[in-house]
Amino acid sequence: MRIDQSQPSLSWLNTANDSAVGTASAETSPPCPEPPSDAELLDAYSRAVTSVVDSIGPAVVSIHTGEERRASEFEPRGAGSGFVITPDGYILTNSHVAASAREIQVIFIDGQKRAALLVGHDPSTDLAVLRVNASGLPYAILIDSAGLRVGQLVIAMGNPLGFQSTVSTGVLSSLGRALRSQDGRLIENIIQHTAPLNPGNSGGPLLDSRGRVIGINTAIIAQAQGIGFSIPASTARSVVPQLLAKGRVERGFLGVIGYRRQLDRRLVRFHQLNKEYGVEIVSLDPSGPARKAGMQTGDIIVSIHGREVTSPDDLFRFLSEWPVGRPVAVTLLRRKSKFDVEVEPAAAS
Repeated sequence: MRIDQSQPSLSWLNTANDSAVGTASAETSPPCPEPPSDAELLDAYSRAVTSVVDSIGPAVVSIHTGEERRASEFEPRGAGSGFVITPDGYILTNSHVAASAREIQVIFIDGQKRAALLVGHDPSTDLAVLRVNASGLPYAILIDSAGLRVGQLVIAMGNPLGFQSTVSTGVLSSLGRALRSQDGRLIENIIQHTAPLNPGNSGGPLLDSRGRVIGINTAIIAQAQGIGFSIPASTARSVVPQLLAKGRVERGFLGVIGYRRQLDRRLVRFHQLNKEYGVEIVSLDPSGPARKAGMQTGDIIVSIHGREVTSPDDLFRFLSEWPVGRPVAVTLLRRKSKFDVEVEPAAAS
């Protein structure tokens, strides 16, 4: 069962049919249609939300994590949300909801309970895929979130604080935010919205008015109101195939730990650098690619493959895109010298 129900759009059409250009008069032209009233607009808003809930609700699940006790009794220890992405039982949720669970139980909207297995997870994007033994399930569609606009209506569904099948609405507040994942990497292009979220909403879908998934709810700011964050659906579309195929996402690593360092102005002028910061290496993995390539503690990374590096996030971002095992040129400052070394990124464990 494929879920992709679109709401018909309303448009006002000019039905005037003048007999000749410039000859129509106010007496012969039909009156302009009245603009919709506030009540009509609210009714349209309500119909959009209820339509989404009716169509997508069966695909949204409650996820309980815990451990199996004797006599097949399940003792829950944590809870979150998720949603079915394929009719044969694959479910998308947050990594922090399911990754460390010993046992996982999924509860559907009709009360069915099914054991789930963790197929794979990616802490760097806080996404995880589960699998239940089922077929013919209703599922939701992940769309390209590149066309989102600030101010558009959004609908969040999930199971906050154990209240199953809860719906909240809001608008997109901002696009292009960044959050730190559990492993310290920067998750980019985060969606900020005003649909109220609470503990237990994690992993649930953020939907547009046509019932398509535009994000996966992941975090809130506890001290604030109306500030929620979602992983973009576009990110999930690139991560999920790798989780299904390998159970993880392969990213390159150099084996360095560094911090942002302001560059000496004399070196900036001497080497004609159009920047003020680089990444100073404070620690090297003894068997990592950087050490093998001859990089040393105290070296300052200023670019990689011609791209400027001004913070560790620039390195994370580049290595997330660069193929593992493909050599890349890293530009370093070592004392007064500037030079390149060729490094072959290895797969991060």
